[in-house]
Amino acid sequence: MPYRLVETPNGDAWVHLAGRDHSPQEISSFVLQKLEADTEVYPGEPVTQAVIAVSACFTDRQHQATRDAGQIVEPGVVRINEPTALALAYTLDQNRYHYFVVYDLGSETFNVSILEPGDGVFEVRATNGNTHLGGDDFDQQIIDWMETEFNLHTDRTAPQRLKESAEKAKQELSTVLQTSVSLPFITADAYGPRYLNLMLTRACLERLTVDLIERTVGPMRQAPVDAGMRPNDIDVVALEVGQTQMPAVQEMVRRFFNREPHQSTNPNEVVAVGAAIWAGVLAGEIGNVVLLDVTPLTLGIETPGSVMTPLIKRNTTIPTRKSQVFSTASNNQGSVNMCCRASAPVNPSVASCSMASRQRRVAYLGLRLRPILIQTAF
Repeated sequence: MPYRLVETPNGDAWVHLAGRDHSPQEISSFVLQKLEADTEVYPGEPVTQAVIAVSACFTDRQHQATRDAGQIVEPGVVRINEPTALALAYTLDQNRYHYFVVYDLGSETFNVSILEPGDGVFEVRATNGNTHLGGDDFDQQIIDWMETEFNLHTDRTAPQRLKESAEKAKQELSTVLQTSVSLPFITADAYGPRYLNLMLTRACLERLTVDLIERTVGPMRQAPVDAGMRPNDIDVVALEVGQTQMPAVQEMVRRFFNREPHQSTNPNEVVAVGAAIWAGVLAGEIGNVVLLDVTPLTLGIETPGSVMTPLIKRNTTIPTRKSQVFSTASNNQGSVNMCCRASAPVNPSVASCSMASRQRRVAYLGLRLRPILIQTAF
């Protein structure tokens, strides 16, 4: 990496730059500050709020980190899920779509969402995905291939240049059948500097990444089931910018849904356009638009025996509330400690597991009870 990571006392990873340690939220805020400054030039007025598109499978902690980054810059942050923003950009002025699927394979995360737009209401029916799968994994496969071909596994100075070349080669192979990777002075040995010069073909890239592409099939298969429909019920399949530019990804989506995937004429801008539309709705400049989103996580509390008791199941339309009666573990119990946990559909074996220790903790609450001699319901 071109920067150094440092561990904080609480175990977080910070970035050391220009003699200072910065949290990931601070790094994100630097980007927002630049965007804020550029935006203020056009209207000549200060920016007071921002709409940020995030992955539909973000956890509560990731949502909070996005909010914290915005608060550093000062404008209020409103979040919208990327698939919802994309659907807004595609269908705001069109009512011919009944069921709309967004296949979003970004740089770090993957999610697939099913939406039902109509009469100004955009309802998310289901979402599924993997927060540990994205375009960076495809880049890493190319990097590993280059390191093996050129024996660079022990050279610590090469990774960043390899990363940049891998991403460039991957993008080029979306439009051509082969490309050359040339890196002068990539390393040196006893005989002097060495030059990396390799030829990478689209067929080779597809062999390297076939397992990664297959990992998106499970969420694609589950999302229609969660929405109560079949893949053939889908009217349009939209590919979000990123790794979806890869022909092998497009072909896999085409075969699965049995229809041609749709891409915007400006794929790098379509999510930003959707976020801008939502900003217009919030500002009152665009009317008659309602978003109904879902929670991608199952939320519940930890009960005795280290078991997670689900309260709100994933793909429940939000906002929502759920109540359930529990009793204390023993008579005359003076307090109750409640641990709220969330399970995500990243790994089916984990998502379906009832053991609380395998689910992510999102909140902790302590309640003091009136001292009585019998078990108490709360």
